[in-house]
Amino acid sequence: MGELVEQVDEQDRVVGVVDRDEAIREGRPHRVATTVCRDPRGRVLVCRRPEQVSRFPGHHDWLIGGAVEVGESYEEAAARELAEELGVRVRVRFVFKFLCRGVISPYWLGVHEAVVTEPLAPDPSEIAWHGWLGEAELREAMRKWLFVPDGLDVLRRHPGLGPRTAVAP
Repeated sequence: MGELVEQVDEQDRVVGVVDRDEAIREGRPHRVATTVCRDPRGRVLVCRRPEQVSRFPGHHDWLIGGAVEVGESYEEAAARELAEELGVRVRVRFVFKFLCRGVISPYWLGVHEAVVTEPLAPDPSEIAWHGWLGEAELREAMRKWLFVPDGLDVLRRHPGLGPRTAVAP
């Protein structure tokens, strides 16, 4: 069996435990936690996924995260994912959540923010490249680079970055 996650309903209430790959394959909502990382200057971290990953190879993303494990809170999962993917241990702040009708499957997405002051040590199996972009640079990159599609939906909804200017899907 693979990674176990909590299957949730349309109100984000736990209804069971399921293998994550099965949840995705069968379109069963589960939970995902992500974090927008900023440096002390307010720039946003952008990463490019390796070419050999199964989901969105070579795509850029401005969210660091992954599945919420059984019994974990969104905040715990967000902090764990930062440690696993970037090698940093920082406090995360919950911003909002919504039922994302994702490209691969539906899931409740908890979005967090964190200020990262320590050096990054990205896991090369998760991150092929990373850089810090100002908000205007991020919006420009989203128009030009290939991004994970669900991240564009988050940008439109984000209260701090929200829909000031349209980002092409």
